[in-house]
Amino acid sequence: MFSVLKNNRELRLLFVAQNLSFLGDWFTFVALAGLVQDATGSKFLVSLLLVAFSLPSFLASPIGGPVADRHDRRQVLIVVSLLQAVAACGFLFIGDSRVWIAFVAQGLIAALASFIRPALEAAIPNLANGPDELRQANALFGSSWGVMLAAGAGIGGIFSQVFGRQAAFIADIATFIVAAGLVALVTRPMQEARSQTHSKRIRPIVDMREALHLAKSDHVIMALLLSKMTFAVGAGVVSQLAVFAADSFNSGDGGRGIMLGVRGIGSAIGPLLVVRFVKNDLSKVVLVCGIAGLGFAGGYLAAAASPIFIVACVFIGFAHLGGGAQWTLSTYGLQMRCPDEMRGRVLAGDFALITLSLGLSSLLAGVVSEYIGARGTIAVFAVLAILASLIYIFATRGVRANLRNALQPS
Repeated sequence: MFSVLKNNRELRLLFVAQNLSFLGDWFTFVALAGLVQDATGSKFLVSLLLVAFSLPSFLASPIGGPVADRHDRRQVLIVVSLLQAVAACGFLFIGDSRVWIAFVAQGLIAALASFIRPALEAAIPNLANGPDELRQANALFGSSWGVMLAAGAGIGGIFSQVFGRQAAFIADIATFIVAAGLVALVTRPMQEARSQTHSKRIRPIVDMREALHLAKSDHVIMALLLSKMTFAVGAGVVSQLAVFAADSFNSGDGGRGIMLGVRGIGSAIGPLLVVRFVKNDLSKVVLVCGIAGLGFAGGYLAAAASPIFIVACVFIGFAHLGGGAQWTLSTYGLQMRCPDEMRGRVLAGDFALITLSLGLSSLLAGVVSEYIGARGTIAVFAVLAILASLIYIFATRGVRANLRNALQPS
């Protein structure tokens, strides 16, 4: 599987660029979560911080997707990465009386991410050499998010305690700049050739309406889009991890980093485990997305009942085996199913739906946590996620049956 990175220079450059950016993100999240909780003592504001990492992407996605389809994806990645570096400079001006800057700066970075993700994910099928390499590349790219979460959150917590939060913010700025430089080295086209009549005009409402029409006409695409939304029903509990570590187990930035880190380990391993099973079979992709959601919810329910920090961490890692598998497989399925000229918009729509769902789920989790605490909130949302996953598995039976029938020889 790792031979993809060895043999494909273009994917290797994108892989390293993406991982550097992820590493900086999690350095920043640990430092910001600690800063906000220390300065305000508010569990709700810590949850709101995770919203700042996600919800602005929803608002900007109607522009980010069309840009990924209508403009050179390589240039988009370079320019937007540099703009994210500029936005990250705002972290250097946060103080106890200027906590609001954290939300503004992170909101800008998240909004710009709505251009990065669809451009990168839409480009991968054009850089992969065949279906098998595309499947393997998706497993690696999906897994790398978890690896960088584990490394970024774990190391970031220690880095923040040893060198200070300002140093963590500077490291984040540097990762955006280096990532832009690596993307600049990619030489192969990241999109199929467009006709001379191809319009570069961005029409957010019309463009996203076209993506919605494609999803409505293709039940497989719709099922894959709804998969992440189902996962997001309970994913608001992630916003409570920093509070859960601090309040239930008396952990500081180091404990927060470890708990987020095991989340990353699970997210890294999950895609690698399932990608060999599904191969290029979309019916298995849809099925495993539902089963993975059940694993995510069950792991968090067990974590909420855990009396010991290390036991809770083990169950959180298990939960994100499912979370990582579900996220990666749904993206892989959309890459397989969508035509290149629409792929950026569909993937942007997918990202918009998940960020909206995550943002609302995180906000609700923050409100509930103020009344019943992080442990009780995690248990409640885990039960809701179990119900949502069971409904998804039942509702997609017909889609899976049609895909299996299409594979059978006539």
